[in-house]
Amino acid sequence: MNWTAYLDGYCERLAPGLWGEPLNSLSNLAFLIAAIAVWRQPKGRVFAVLIGLVFLGSTAFHLLATRWSAAADTGFILVFVLYYAAVFPQLFFGVSRRLSWLAIPVFLAFTAVVASLGGGMYLSALIGLVVFAVILDGEHRRRFAIAAGVFGVSLSFRTADHTVCGDFPAGTHFVWHLLNGLVLYLTATAATKKAASEPDAALPTKSD
Repeated sequence: MNWTAYLDGYCERLAPGLWGEPLNSLSNLAFLIAAIAVWRQPKGRVFAVLIGLVFLGSTAFHLLATRWSAAADTGFILVFVLYYAAVFPQLFFGVSRRLSWLAIPVFLAFTAVVASLGGGMYLSALIGLVVFAVILDGEHRRRFAIAAGVFGVSLSFRTADHTVCGDFPAGTHFVWHLLNGLVLYLTATAATKKAASEPDAALPTKSD
């Protein structure tokens, strides 16, 4: 496999080159802003680093448009999602650290089922956010409900990018970045506030 092969998957990109996707590239700053904001929170360091990696992977992909940068983009998003899947049971339900990590293969299996029905990782993540909002209460329910709503809108803009090129050459993928920066901030904040507010609730890896 040629990892340096050129990829063209978005309305905005018309040719190879670093600035072939200016809006898609610059909108990644939403992830950097989210990472900085989360870094400043108690217990926020691990999530801030993971969001920072999403920023780097997505920026590299939309600047370079190569197969290896696309893998980095998807890979860093997957790392964040899987880490969150492992963190959630421990933080919000007191599941032991060892058992909590079993959420990773469970989520991967669920994603495989969703993919077989025509969805994928992003749809399974959206379903997960909706489930979190349903099973929790109070402030946590509100945060996850907002995150699910924003992510649903974000996913629709990601999908629309492939259908609006004729009417809007810049596409809508950049809106996906802007809204997802907010989603990552909201979900990370929900976890860090839970970890900081309860002495017995700790992230699987020390974050400060």
